Amino acid sequence: MDGTPPSVEHDNYSDAYIRKILHEVKTIAMVGASTNWNRPSFFAMKYLQHKGYRVIPVNPVAHGQAILGEPVFKSLADIQDKVDMVDMFRKSEECVVYAEEAVRIGAKVLWLQLGVWNDEAARIAE
Repeated sequence: MDGTPPSVEHDNYSDAYIRKILHEVKTIAMVGASTNWNRPSFFAMKYLQHKGYRVIPVNPVAHGQAILGEPVFKSLADIQDKVDMVDMFRKSEECVVYAEEAVRIGAKVLWLQLGVWNDEAARIAE
């Protein structure tokens, strides 16, 4: 977000830094959002919406459908609205491409889920 994160360890951010991010973010693009209510991304999207965030689903396979009332986009580049955070529900090896797209669209935060790790994507996002 504003300035360099307080840690270069990409899995060890302070609670205060994470709270700051979550307070400043309003719109989240969720890459890998699923139409299947059994998938973790579906639950995460529903939870984030319940907490007041606007969540824009990105999934090339589900493009043209809607998830929880939001139209699904094929790519980050297709989203016309300002995106504050890109929330990744994809494999680690796919993160670099989306990190580059996140930078191009001006997203302030790239959020990778637990178990998803890609140092190159983190460097691009910083």
